[in-house]
Amino acid sequence: MIRALLLSTVVPLALAVSTLPMSAQTQPAQPSAQPQQEPQPAVLVADSVFITPDRQLIAQGNVEAFHGETRLKAQRILFDRETDTLTIDGPIRIDQGDEITILANSAEMDKALQNGLLIGARMVFQQQLQLASLQMTRVGGRYSQLYKTAVTSCHVCEDGRPPLWQIRARKITHDQLERQLYFEDAQLRILDVPIFYFPGMRLPDPTLERATGFLIPTVRTTSQLSTGIKVPYFFRLGDHKDLTLAPYLSSKTRTLDFRYRQAFRTGWVTVEGAYTDDDLEPNNSRGYLNAFGLFNLARDFRFAFDIKSVSDDAYLLDYGLPYEDRLRSEISLERARRDELIRLALVDYKSQRDGEDEDQIPTNILHFQYEKRLFPTQIGGELRLGLDAQGHRRAGSVTTPGPPATVGRDVARATVDVNWRRQWILDSGLVADWEMGVAADTFGIYDDPAYPSRSNRTIPRTALTLRLPMAAQRSTGATHFFEPIVQLGWRDVAGPQVANDESNFVEFDQGNLLALSRFPSNDVREEGLTLVYGVNWAQYLQGGWNAYATIGQVFREPADPNFSTTSGLSGTSSDILLAGQISTASGLAFTARGLLNGGLSFSKTELRGDWVSNRTKLSGTFLWLDADAAEGRAIPTSELWLDGSYDVTDFWTASANVRYDIEGSQASWAGIGLVYQNECITVDLSLNRRYTSSTSIEPSTDFGFTISLNGFSVDGGTEKYRRACKHS
Repeated sequence: MIRALLLSTVVPLALAVSTLPMSAQTQPAQPSAQPQQEPQPAVLVADSVFITPDRQLIAQGNVEAFHGETRLKAQRILFDRETDTLTIDGPIRIDQGDEITILANSAEMDKALQNGLLIGARMVFQQQLQLASLQMTRVGGRYSQLYKTAVTSCHVCEDGRPPLWQIRARKITHDQLERQLYFEDAQLRILDVPIFYFPGMRLPDPTLERATGFLIPTVRTTSQLSTGIKVPYFFRLGDHKDLTLAPYLSSKTRTLDFRYRQAFRTGWVTVEGAYTDDDLEPNNSRGYLNAFGLFNLARDFRFAFDIKSVSDDAYLLDYGLPYEDRLRSEISLERARRDELIRLALVDYKSQRDGEDEDQIPTNILHFQYEKRLFPTQIGGELRLGLDAQGHRRAGSVTTPGPPATVGRDVARATVDVNWRRQWILDSGLVADWEMGVAADTFGIYDDPAYPSRSNRTIPRTALTLRLPMAAQRSTGATHFFEPIVQLGWRDVAGPQVANDESNFVEFDQGNLLALSRFPSNDVREEGLTLVYGVNWAQYLQGGWNAYATIGQVFREPADPNFSTTSGLSGTSSDILLAGQISTASGLAFTARGLLNGGLSFSKTELRGDWVSNRTKLSGTFLWLDADAAEGRAIPTSELWLDGSYDVTDFWTASANVRYDIEGSQASWAGIGLVYQNECITVDLSLNRRYTSSTSIEPSTDFGFTISLNGFSVDGGTEKYRRACKHS
């Protein structure tokens, strides 16, 4: 067989192919001052190409035509030059990039393929949603009109069985420019049984990511709000902004959810919230408002905000929204470079804890941080200059002394810090790190007569740390790492004791084992002489097995009374820090951290396990905290979290989660879920129970149900869930 290759400048048919409409994502050309590029030539490939005596061009046998991302396949093409028409014998396949595929048995088109008729036509979007019709008419190169059409994303078998769902319509028009589908006299059928009738309907085609219209509705049943339905409607306000309104109605609530998003050249903004009138708080309007945003400014600065507000403490839990016992809002301006950090932040807290008085906790905080790294050549090493300033206020006030929990104390603090450090690596492999520095604090304390209104102090410090990292490579390919560490440190606080508002909770872990002060902020600092020892160990085996462990302890003179009993740092010798992790090639990982005291019992313990396989995802956490009045725990805390999912089949996924209070012998939260998903439908069932209660929160049960038809979404339906036809 002779294969012919003809350029569009020679063969009129190729000229016709060069005008074949491109993908539905093609936008109208914009005016430009740049000279237009010459169109790329089209190419025609066939087993044979010849011209008849009456000047008809015939290409037949495995005919293919290419132009850009468009590809046409057919068995035979006849071009009549006198009538400028094409007669195409199928099977016909037209691929417009990866977005749209048109299949037909035969066609008659004009030479530009802008107008014509296709018999037995099917239009397939993204190998997912298909429109099968008796015939399809092309009009003006923009509209495709399909008659007596069936639409579905389900896999259709040849045995005549109906798909799980389909939309039957007398006529469907596809607007290729606007990427919309217009249905006339449409029926939604489930297993070929008519369910709904729509005289007219418009839906976006799957290539359009953002289009005005209804989103997937959800049904939610709770013991407090009864059964309700939420029907979101999406408004496309332009290429860079949109609005979603979602009315939520039940016999006990009338709620309007909303979300507004806008993207800018240098950032983005999202505002979401809800307005509610329900029977839980009669005669009271309820709701919440969250606003998020991030903008890149000149000179590498970034402006960000995260603002949260809610009408009452129970609202978020009542409506199944993410819950925080303290809502944190922040507005910040920052710049982070390799050797410089600048950050200014305004933070506001709203407490949702039962019985907590907001007048007695810091709710407004202003924080400024500056840090600069220098590398002086005269003395070597690294020099860090820092400025840290913070002010916080309480809404309450007092005129008489009282314990910290009952005062409305306001505090302003500024800290200037200079720190120099240098490292030496000796011939023996010993690594020596020397650090020395000095900090100066100034405090202004108001509304608390127990402390002077003005306080100043200086804190010199120094430390020498020695490490001996050692590694060994085994013949089996395993690598072992062992590193003993010892540190001798000293710091002194010259000045009066000030209020501890920022460092009430101290964590002792691998991150601050070698820190000169393990308090989280500068209002309280360690002082005196300390000796720290520790060991790091790691093992890396072939096949994906890995393990690491850390052991450490701190000795000090004198003891620091600011450390609570369960912090692990009280007394002249700290608890022994134990931490480690083991991970396997099969996806199993265990992580543990604990503080072992002198009585060989743990004051704090955290265990976490994770397992990920082809079908299973499982994670669990166990937490134990001993009673400590200084940290607000009158009784020990012992809790267990479990969360997992299992793919029962390729289509069914079961999930469950539970949070159990071991000390109280009751569950705090429990939930189960079941999801069915294939190439054309997703069904999501969930049942959750909240057992906790307080003066503002009641236990409740939440049942959720969502069903969605895949195919009209840019990310719906995948090969993972595609079913296969059974053949006898």
